[in-house]
Amino acid sequence: MEGDSLSCVKYLMFIFNFFIFLGGSFLLGLGLWVIIDPTGFREIIAANPLMFMGAYLLLAMGAMLFLLGFLGCCGAIRENKCLLLFFFMFILVIFLAELSAAILAFLFRENLTRDFFTKDLKRHYQGNNSTDVFTSTWNSVMMTFECCGVNGPEDFIGALHFKADVMNTVPEACCGKSFLQKDGEIIGRAECMMGIEINRQGCYSTILNSMEPYVYIAGALAIGVLAVELFAMIFAMCLFRGIQ
Repeated sequence: MEGDSLSCVKYLMFIFNFFIFLGGSFLLGLGLWVIIDPTGFREIIAANPLMFMGAYLLLAMGAMLFLLGFLGCCGAIRENKCLLLFFFMFILVIFLAELSAAILAFLFRENLTRDFFTKDLKRHYQGNNSTDVFTSTWNSVMMTFECCGVNGPEDFIGALHFKADVMNTVPEACCGKSFLQKDGEIIGRAECMMGIEINRQGCYSTILNSMEPYVYIAGALAIGVLAVELFAMIFAMCLFRGIQ
């Protein structure tokens, strides 16, 4: 490969690896946010093995892309054949792993449906039990997003906890913020607990609507990262073969 062409490939590879570095930084930050999120989503994720594995897989992929982007930039600038070969093999493995993760997410998408979360809520929710991680997390989510249940208050009809408590049909967390005093006591508690004055919007739709703009951005970025990885592998091989 001629000097000018080699120099062009070298700098193109540096640019592509810089984008991989940025993509890895984004995925790493997103994975950390999901795991340490103060609103309590980490507890819901921890209760779902598939989502728990996905969150840590996202974190691991971000960390690897972050490292690979850095190494790729160094390998391109230094023109080191050993480093370039290592970079190519490593990024190929990650590329295939990301494709596998996307296929698995598509195949197991039914585990993220309304019915799945509704069954989980009816089975494990324990009302105002603050010592239960699953219950306290759901209470935090419902109060934060001003929603009730997965689909609405009707989710608690037939729930194991409320079968034994005929006087109350919904948890206190479903009461609107307008019914709370400064000291946290509920105004009109009886009406709320009987399901008269409550938030009627389900959390599933509320959270999806809140995150919808970010989901499209994340999806577009993920596709972009895969495309950049593919081009980076091509440039790595071209640079590898061009170095004397």
